[in-house]
Amino acid sequence: MNLLEAQLAYPFDDTLPDVGSTFEIMPGIKWLRMGLPFALNHINLWLLADEFEGENGTVRGWTVIDCGISNDATRAAWESVFATQLEGLPIVRVIATHCHPDHVGLADWICSRWNVPLWMTTGEYTFARMMSAALPGSDGTSMFPFFKRHGLADPQMLAELEGRRSYYPTLVPSVPTSYIRMHDTQSFRIGGHAWRVITGFGHAPEHAALYCADLNLLISGDMVLPRISTNVSVFAVEPESNPVQQYLDSLLKYKDLPEDTLVLPSHGKPFRGLHTRIQQLFDHHAARLEEVLKACVTPQSAADIVPIMFVRKLDSHQLSFALGEALAHLHKLWKDGMLKRIIGSDGVIRFQTY
Repeated sequence: MNLLEAQLAYPFDDTLPDVGSTFEIMPGIKWLRMGLPFALNHINLWLLADEFEGENGTVRGWTVIDCGISNDATRAAWESVFATQLEGLPIVRVIATHCHPDHVGLADWICSRWNVPLWMTTGEYTFARMMSAALPGSDGTSMFPFFKRHGLADPQMLAELEGRRSYYPTLVPSVPTSYIRMHDTQSFRIGGHAWRVITGFGHAPEHAALYCADLNLLISGDMVLPRISTNVSVFAVEPESNPVQQYLDSLLKYKDLPEDTLVLPSHGKPFRGLHTRIQQLFDHHAARLEEVLKACVTPQSAADIVPIMFVRKLDSHQLSFALGEALAHLHKLWKDGMLKRIIGSDGVIRFQTY
């Protein structure tokens, strides 16, 4: 455990649910953990006991929050959960916090299997439908020239990135053709408790976290993670975005929650110390912005900034996010008037202090 982690409290110590099984956080709240084939090798998912009045009387079952990627291993893990962890009750609703593959990949499969609706924000649902369908501009074809324009010149890495065109549709082969919309500040009941939607930006188009005051519980998705900083990237589909600013602004929405809120993150372990972690994240981005600003005494492309922000060796999957994050920090400094943007004779975009 590093120094930052030591400032947080982990009420379940080193407990981790086995794949295909669950761990009870509290009555009616179950924690699942599914594998991912990346350096970030897991995602936390949640089952919430639910009860509501349906057309034929009271319906009891489980609400699923986030789904894992679409692959055989994750489907098998879910089948084990269905067979052994539902206490004889059905799945009655699926909620996806956002459109990234590890969160929405199997949503259509679960919704179809149990004949239940998908709940998402409009921004997340729309992006998921667009990217799953591999519409022009969302199918990876724009990534190659975008990264070249921001200084990536390694032929091998460019070739690997070019080969990632089918990345999203492979992990999210389909999305339900209809959904129930969630929106900021909305309150709805899951079981006997009211849950409030807290939208966030910078990491995804309209990320939805869920807070229950009755239980003092925050399902934070990817917005607040205990060990790693949430990726905030500029992508080709929105080439002049300012996601670092959007993300920092979004973190302020959690300031009214109690410090001892139990946070259930999508990666890492459940923790307490929400305000402490938010301050750590502000400090992290301030430090990254300072080192980027210092580097830009001479013109720097996003590709030039990557080894300054990320000292370890990166594979193509990690590089795509690292370059997007480097550009995000450059964009904040540019939008704040601290850097100027220069387009060189080679067509590469670079940034420099005034």
